[in-house]
Amino acid sequence: MLLEWWSGTECTLFSDQATVNTFGKEHVIIILNHNFEIDFLCGWTMTERFGVLGSSKVLAKRELLYVPLIGWTWYFLEIVFCKRKWEEDRDTVIKGLKRLSDYPEYMWFLLYCEGTRFTETKHRISMEVAESKGLPKLKYHLLPRTKGFTTAVQCLRGTVSAVYDVTLNFRGNKNPSLLGILYGKKYEADMCVRRFPLEDIPQDEKEAANWLHKLYQEKDALQEMYNQEGIFPGQQFKPPRRPWTLLNFLFWATILLSPLFTFGFGVFASGSPLLILAFLGLVGAASFGVRRLIGVTEIEKGSSYGNQEFKKKE
Repeated sequence: MLLEWWSGTECTLFSDQATVNTFGKEHVIIILNHNFEIDFLCGWTMTERFGVLGSSKVLAKRELLYVPLIGWTWYFLEIVFCKRKWEEDRDTVIKGLKRLSDYPEYMWFLLYCEGTRFTETKHRISMEVAESKGLPKLKYHLLPRTKGFTTAVQCLRGTVSAVYDVTLNFRGNKNPSLLGILYGKKYEADMCVRRFPLEDIPQDEKEAANWLHKLYQEKDALQEMYNQEGIFPGQQFKPPRRPWTLLNFLFWATILLSPLFTFGFGVFASGSPLLILAFLGLVGAASFGVRRLIGVTEIEKGSSYGNQEFKKKE
């Protein structure tokens, strides 16, 4: 609701009609670049507009599991969590993926193959790793970590029909933030979507990893084109926003906020300094908690994952 109705942010797809016709009609794996604070929000918007928000899944870092409300909700939605240490994650990730292999509704499973958000420090270290492995260097992405991708492809083969590669950028070289969305700032997001049938992806783990590295080289070329021309290749599609996010927000705002405002009015009407201070303290604590939640999305406050020189490569 904040993205679509409050800030009025526009999301434009660059693809082809045949690919767009498959949206919401098949199980897929989504690969999205992880460069922006609200990239996940743009992804959620697209899933909602094609009717698969409720069945969308993601391979997420385990720290998010402990975020109040959001993490708890994700747990019950069968989100797959990982510690980003493959030796510890292997069994957990495979178990979570196999649980999704017979999912009854069309499912979009999101992977951030870079493992963490792009920063200059992480990019420098990542390219040192690429040089040590003899891999082509990337200008706009971190080196993809292939274990999660190859495992997802192996576990979901027979369920998933295709991989959607999504490359996201914002017009005017904007670097949007969740705080900007809360302040009502409008952004224009462009998303280049390419569909790859799963049978075109090698079954061998090493060859599948090489396929992913090649894909990221292509994503880098797409970003270079966008920076030079201000546009992605392909037809432009603007899926219309649906009213359900706004109606859902208004419903819950009415249910939850009406009693809160009534209670607050009663507190101030009581004239009791103790009650008023306690109420203001509660409001302050809630505001602090929301600000901390927003901090989870801020790149400069992100994890140090990927910053250590030549740590485990996958």
